[in-house]
Amino acid sequence: MIRLVVADDHPVVREGLKHVIACHRDIQVVGEAEDADGVLHACASGDVDVLLLDVSMPGAGVIETPGAGVIETIHRLKAVRRPPRVLVLSVHPERHYAKRVIKAGADGYLTKTHSPSALAEAIRQVHAGRKYVTSSLAEELALDLSRGGGLPAHESLSNLEFEVLVRLGAGGPTSEIAQQLGVSTKTVRTYRARILEKMGLKSTAEIILYAVQHELVPRVQG
Repeated sequence: MIRLVVADDHPVVREGLKHVIACHRDIQVVGEAEDADGVLHACASGDVDVLLLDVSMPGAGVIETPGAGVIETIHRLKAVRRPPRVLVLSVHPERHYAKRVIKAGADGYLTKTHSPSALAEAIRQVHAGRKYVTSSLAEELALDLSRGGGLPAHESLSNLEFEVLVRLGAGGPTSEIAQQLGVSTKTVRTYRARILEKMGLKSTAEIILYAVQHELVPRVQG
């Protein structure tokens, strides 16, 4: 029996996931959590096999951002007596966060567009000690290892810099981004300056163009 903890900050989503899991006799939900502290509490006993973790889990750090928070949670789980295997569940496409969470120590990444049967298979696969990624992501990870310095420019950014990049790339104003991240506008401007320097860009317009070209934000139709 695979002992599973479901972690998502939306009660309706947790109930839906538990309903899906209930259809599989080899998987049992033994706990749930709505934030990072709840995740650590639920996994503290060491009796959890797999953690199904939402990428936007709140309470994982000073700045609550998708990707950054889940990475901090994964790092904190390493202190648990018997850390569970971690399957990250996300509404974000793989190109946004998958490589970052896998490199941080997650055992799999699954988008919420997949079928319930795919979810169950992913849980079984990470429980068996294997990584769960799509073939396209596996190819990208392999390329990362082989090409070394040939990585896309945004791969050089920290997790928080990447968050600012994506939000700037989507056309978000500095004041709005600051409010979303819970920081000052000065801090956002500092991150913007670091992004421009690291990526060799000259303006926000070039950030937007880069984000669109690399599919970090949706293309505008029309």
